[in-house]
Amino acid sequence: MKQGYFGKVLLINLSNKEIQELEIPETDYLQYFGGYGLACKLIYERMPARIAALDPEVIFGFFPGLFTGTSIPFTGRYMVAGKSPLTETWGDSNAGGYFGPEIKKCGYDGILIEGKADNPVYILIKDDQKEIINATGLWGLDCMQTEQKLKKKHGNVRVACIGPAGENLSLVSAIINDLGRAAGRSGFGAVMGSKNLKALVLKGTSKIPIARESELKALIKKYHESFNAIRNETRIKTWREFGTTSNIVSAGKIGDSPIKNWSGNPEDHFPENKLEKISGEKIQEYKVKDYGCFSCPIQCGAIMKIEELGITEMHLPEYETCSAFGSLLLNDDLMAIFKLNDTCNRAGIDTISTGGIISFALECYEKGILTKEDTDGLELNWGNSEAIIQLVNKIINREGIGDILADGVKRASQKIGKGSEKYAIHSLGQELPMHDPKIYPSLGMTYSFDPTPGRHTAASLDWYLTSPVKDGDLYEGFTLPKGLEKMGSSSRHEAMKRITCLTQSTNSLGICWFSWDIQSYPLLKFLNALTGWDISMEELLECGMRIQTLRQAFTIREGITIARNKLPGRSIGDPPFERGPWKGITIDYVGDYKGYCKKMGWNPETGYPLKKTLMELSLEFTLKDLY
Repeated sequence: MKQGYFGKVLLINLSNKEIQELEIPETDYLQYFGGYGLACKLIYERMPARIAALDPEVIFGFFPGLFTGTSIPFTGRYMVAGKSPLTETWGDSNAGGYFGPEIKKCGYDGILIEGKADNPVYILIKDDQKEIINATGLWGLDCMQTEQKLKKKHGNVRVACIGPAGENLSLVSAIINDLGRAAGRSGFGAVMGSKNLKALVLKGTSKIPIARESELKALIKKYHESFNAIRNETRIKTWREFGTTSNIVSAGKIGDSPIKNWSGNPEDHFPENKLEKISGEKIQEYKVKDYGCFSCPIQCGAIMKIEELGITEMHLPEYETCSAFGSLLLNDDLMAIFKLNDTCNRAGIDTISTGGIISFALECYEKGILTKEDTDGLELNWGNSEAIIQLVNKIINREGIGDILADGVKRASQKIGKGSEKYAIHSLGQELPMHDPKIYPSLGMTYSFDPTPGRHTAASLDWYLTSPVKDGDLYEGFTLPKGLEKMGSSSRHEAMKRITCLTQSTNSLGICWFSWDIQSYPLLKFLNALTGWDISMEELLECGMRIQTLRQAFTIREGITIARNKLPGRSIGDPPFERGPWKGITIDYVGDYKGYCKKMGWNPETGYPLKKTLMELSLEFTLKDLY
């Protein structure tokens, strides 16, 4: 009897318009949970190796976490997963809102899509009704217009769609749901665009079967009672009032936010007086109401109204967006950041990568590699917000220099040449996030060597250590070894492994990272009450290790030896900075990775999982590809 999941995934072929249900055995849920864990297993087995990421044969999917759709706190997440056209590795992108739970309400644990439609289409799923519908009239509309039209036609539905950036196959394009929640990274907007798929439209009434419903309800009630007892603590009120924008000034001051395309420092280029102009407090002046994802007690989002720009409704710009369009570009114009946030949400393009692309272009202009003739007359000076806005629109529409920049800094620098590669800050093609490894050293290993490189949400020991919840208290049975302050130590490498395994499991369960910052979270009790299983913490970590190892195997199968990847010197302090918070710091991310690989049972020189490891993790089906 299925408990905690439906045991089926929908497979939609856009080429022949065939729609079928795949029965998924319980062993797959026990070994991969849901989300991108389950997606990776299914896609690995069903998709041929080494086909181009925008080929019609490519399979990608929308997968909610195992907890998603239940009332378990902080579990409104879903993942888009498959081969990334940006990095050509395994790719996944995580988003919140209400779209993920709606997949479960439709009675499925995921939706896989393959093939290519002859003309623009959208997919409609309303309980038993499943259709592929002509979307020619929607092609060319932005994401807000698309969702509004589809809701007018189909009623109170949930929509995930692409805008002009995805239609134009920009490799940094995003998928947008709930009018502003973004599955932004890995370039899946281009995958949808390549398949002529404009949107998914969902409405369902199915209920997730729960093994021990009264027990689960009691656990959830107890969690909320504990939360309510501390909800007025400053740290929680700050999250609720400001969301991630609460970090803009503090992260900028300590050097966590990259400055001037990763070359500047807060003392000389973006000091506190500039940070204050784009602070969470300034942003809150334009907030009209709170917004929160499904099952979230914090509600850290917000809906904004910017009368000066004629913007009547817009989601709160996140820290990443504010940093990417702020300190990274030496731009302290808050109105410009609002405009850029709205523009990117409407166009369906990743704000992190777009900010990285703009900073690359600004530095190329400063160095004389790009001229006004190249930029169609735009003066790409640092902080020139008007020119920045115009350049973003060129990227979205692939106009002029925007056509060169639309696929990210790696490909742009290859086309431009002239030494521009030095200023392209990326990891295997994906622009780096807005957190500096020189402040959080474990991010260096994550950015460079995670199977989905250049991602701050993959795993970070140092971020876990900043949690106000004491180690051993957050999740029952989860602890880290002692001696983590010693860089390069065996204890630190073991801790990196354990955090990676924990992160892969909790991501695949659909849990938001911000749950780490609140209070003790009865993870195993939630899991076992939902499913009727009896999983221990070590078994949960083994599941996370399996997911990470399969993601690694996928990336290797696609011809990428991830262990050879190198980060730009600026991001890791090579050579060390002479000023700023990171003065004299160089992080040994390669050494960290080798130590981590040994703990994971992978070859430390190549990153290949050992045969023994693959067999122990029931991943023997990958042996033919890796050996």
